Amino acid sequence: MAASAAPEHVERIVIENCSIATVDADDTEYASGHVVVAGNRIESVGAGRAPEGLANVVRRIDATGHLVTPGLINTHHHFYQWITRGLATDHNLFDWLVALYPTWARIDEPMVRAAAQGSLAMMARGGVTTAMDHHYVYPQGSGDLSGVIIGAARDMGVRFTLARGSMDRSVKDGGLPPDFAVETLDGALAGTEATIDAHHDDSFDSMTQVAAAPCSPFSISTELLRQGAELARRKGVRMHTHGSETVEEEQFCHELFGMGPTDYFESTGWLGEDVWMAHCVHMNDSDIAAFARTGTGVAHCPSSNARLAAGIARVPDMLAAGVPVGLGVDGTASNESGELHTELRNALLINRLGAHREKALNARQSLRLGTYGGAQVLGRADQIGSLEPGKLADLVLWKLDTLAHASIADPVTALVFGAAAPVTLSLVNGKPVVEDNHLITADEDAIARATRDEARRLARIAAGA
Repeated sequence: MAASAAPEHVERIVIENCSIATVDADDTEYASGHVVVAGNRIESVGAGRAPEGLANVVRRIDATGHLVTPGLINTHHHFYQWITRGLATDHNLFDWLVALYPTWARIDEPMVRAAAQGSLAMMARGGVTTAMDHHYVYPQGSGDLSGVIIGAARDMGVRFTLARGSMDRSVKDGGLPPDFAVETLDGALAGTEATIDAHHDDSFDSMTQVAAAPCSPFSISTELLRQGAELARRKGVRMHTHGSETVEEEQFCHELFGMGPTDYFESTGWLGEDVWMAHCVHMNDSDIAAFARTGTGVAHCPSSNARLAAGIARVPDMLAAGVPVGLGVDGTASNESGELHTELRNALLINRLGAHREKALNARQSLRLGTYGGAQVLGRADQIGSLEPGKLADLVLWKLDTLAHASIADPVTALVFGAAAPVTLSLVNGKPVVEDNHLITADEDAIARATRDEARRLARIAAGA
């Protein structure tokens, strides 16, 4: 690919002798090629060695035995759940929520900070360069939870979208959350707008963006959906929520609103190119056609859907219809591993379940879900998600010459079908975040201690409530 011009003084990183999966529109790959990073941009990608005579090369990497891909992009998560992992392990979604909401309603700033650090660290060390958190639990008096989440992402050095969530339908209104864990309609809208005003950056190389994200049909009022959409479009930010996750949600929507989830969302302004929804497991042909017609995106969370026995999303059908689809970890209370490589593999395997479905998804489609597909649903496909000159330098160098992968000839197959590959280097905005399979922007041991301590503190508080 042709080089993108960069100022002469910009420092360059040169990566050579590696396999490359660009995940561009043509799925261009190189068996042995190079990537040149200039500042925070990709300058060139191509076969063979890097061009001669490059100025200001501060680092040159012989990447023999490695595969370079775009950084992984996570499109759905709930960071705070890191400190409630391993609980309610044999529950469906509604029972799981009822079991855990009383505990989640006790979170505070130190807990959320530690949980965000744990969630981000696990993803970043596994190749995630753009993270996303849908945070919707704001207990009264709990502090600046949005601020500490954004701060944790900034300190970790990853690109980040905070989906500022909200709930205003509690138990007394027929919802699932405890009464003291929800906001008022006005409070939720004001909190969302304040977070957008304080933190959203819509520049090309933005490290922090904010989306408006009421939680789900069974925890929010219709008015919060409607006014949330109006707020988001007035502010020019994206919109996110949960949709069509379980059969119980389908039944809930029919009983309460007289229509299924997709029709309900469309009636409240929640379909469009600026919207993406998590899960979308129970979608019929009409639902998929509506998403394709409107450009509404999907965050596919295969491990969480299996953990909660929600079902199998029709991802191959969505892709065939032209629906933008990315991958999501989902909260680590329903996906205890908390890293995205598992989702690359599980998306492929789970969507092949059933007779004669061996071609439902392949390795390259799965890699695309975790990279370019994620960039699409976050509205950043012109900036990240593929290795192309001029795009932001978010990339991962995967080591594939160890025992775990050395006998698999095709590097993309090795990455997706094989065990989680070590990350030799992860760059975000042209800056290293992971080196030799270790975070360099955070102390993993200190984070582990902090999350363990905060999990125990939360358990004590919840037990005494």
